[in-house]
Amino acid sequence: MDMMILALCVGAAIIAGLAFYAGQLLYKLNTQKKYIAQQQLKKQQQLAKSRQQRNLKLADSIHLIARAMNEEQCEFSEGCLRIWVLMSQYSFEQEQDLTERYPGIYAMYDVVKDMPTHEARKKYSKKDVFKQDSTRWRAEEANTAAIKADCEKLIVDFKAEPGSDKVVFN
Repeated sequence: MDMMILALCVGAAIIAGLAFYAGQLLYKLNTQKKYIAQQQLKKQQQLAKSRQQRNLKLADSIHLIARAMNEEQCEFSEGCLRIWVLMSQYSFEQEQDLTERYPGIYAMYDVVKDMPTHEARKKYSKKDVFKQDSTRWRAEEANTAAIKADCEKLIVDFKAEPGSDKVVFN
């Protein structure tokens, strides 16, 4: 009988020890889950801040190029190409069909997107370069009104950083 009581006491002590150990493990697991959740939240906040800063810089660039195009200080073909690339990198809050929102910019971009620039143009004959330039000039002329209208929208839609909206184009 004494052995039975001793065995029950030892068994109860072992069970109590295991229960205590399991409780510690559960506590550590819960603490680790909270830490991971905090780290994920922190990372999401950093990503959001980084995205916001990138968007501010992109918006500023888009705004300035649109103003320069609107004031005819930048060729439409170059400006449209640059703006379209910048807008493709912009993180919009909700999905937008930019081809419908800015049809003039897109039409010009679509004409010039595959045309060679800078050093790549030198590889073509003068006749080919002239044909490409003629195509570009005709597209600029045909889309002038739509591009100007899109520039007005861009100036409103993409705000310049404080101070940079005072840039004067000569």
